[in-house]
Amino acid sequence: MLNGFLGSGKTTLFRKLLAQSKKKEIPICAIVNDMSELDVDGELIGGMSIVEENEQIMESIHSCVLSSKQGIKKLDLALNKLISRQEPELIIIETSGSCHPMPLIEYFKNKNQVKLTGVFALVDSLMLSHDYEYGKGLIPAMQKNMAESKRDTVNLLVEQILFCSHLLLTKSDRIEEGKLPTIAGYVQQINPYVSTHSVQFGKLTIESLFDLEEYNYHKVSKLVTELKPVLEEEEDKDRPYDLATRVIKDDRPFHPQRLWDACHNYLDKRIYRSKGFFWLCTRDKHSLLWNQAAGSISLELIGSWRAGVVEDEDHGISDFEIEQLKELLAKETGRFGDRHCDLTVIGGKGQVDRFTDALKACFLTDEELDLWKNGYQFPDPWPKKLVKVVS
Repeated sequence: MLNGFLGSGKTTLFRKLLAQSKKKEIPICAIVNDMSELDVDGELIGGMSIVEENEQIMESIHSCVLSSKQGIKKLDLALNKLISRQEPELIIIETSGSCHPMPLIEYFKNKNQVKLTGVFALVDSLMLSHDYEYGKGLIPAMQKNMAESKRDTVNLLVEQILFCSHLLLTKSDRIEEGKLPTIAGYVQQINPYVSTHSVQFGKLTIESLFDLEEYNYHKVSKLVTELKPVLEEEEDKDRPYDLATRVIKDDRPFHPQRLWDACHNYLDKRIYRSKGFFWLCTRDKHSLLWNQAAGSISLELIGSWRAGVVEDEDHGISDFEIEQLKELLAKETGRFGDRHCDLTVIGGKGQVDRFTDALKACFLTDEELDLWKNGYQFPDPWPKKLVKVVS
């Protein structure tokens, strides 16, 4: 089970493990959970060749948190469906970032058909450095919440660490050199019994997952007793910890400069996550992945729009293939072929609307769309070199 706060790198690790399973011919199944209705993570995992070749190995659960009462029911259905039609050696579950591990651990304790081994907590080193003084402020923040009888994302982050069997520190390449031991030291004060490893870009061997022993339920039994009454009050909530989600859907491209300015002026630490697919008017051939966690944003190239290929005079494909693309594009309802923007924003209820409204104001206006169609070159401050997502 890949658990961890919003934007900690779970999907990146998941994709790497799935790619290894295909290369090494290891029978595997995947369950992915996204609290948003857009199911961005499900699309990313579903677009991998191993899933495209056999869609029966994956189940996607979205529009709810897996640890909610509704989420547990959907998990049980998904798991039973997977193991009824194949015999995987391994099942990997990616939870949404707002998922509490305890209800899932309690579920697997009584599930005889499968054995729970690794409960990985992925912890974003960059987020800890920015928001919690390299981890120093995490325990005091938790103590303050306890004194005020308050539960928010600090509780979730700490409790994800408390229940894990293995702690993975991600994005360590993006923090100040020499600070990783500091972060590890503070985090291990929360759970001194857990093994801690640094994982960059999802580089973890799939073979190591087969060396894991069954999850030690006894170690967390006292913790379960203490937290169960509290979590029972949260199990009916599909948006716990004062989190809110907003969805942005539009067929227009973003104005690059306005998008850049909006991110610098409106993105604060209560916007925990935003992700999705979009296009820029200056890069209208490319389908891009928007990936924001805490204060960092990455744009990733995930493919080409069909409309962009058809419009490109140097497309390099046959006339027959172009005709096929045109037939597919004729079925699209958007103004710009298959090009569209689908984003989800997750954050504190008091901040999420402010950032969402700022993003919506970044789409091209009708006047700007006319300029774009006539070849006007809009300013584009975003890096010219983009990361390409590969399996």
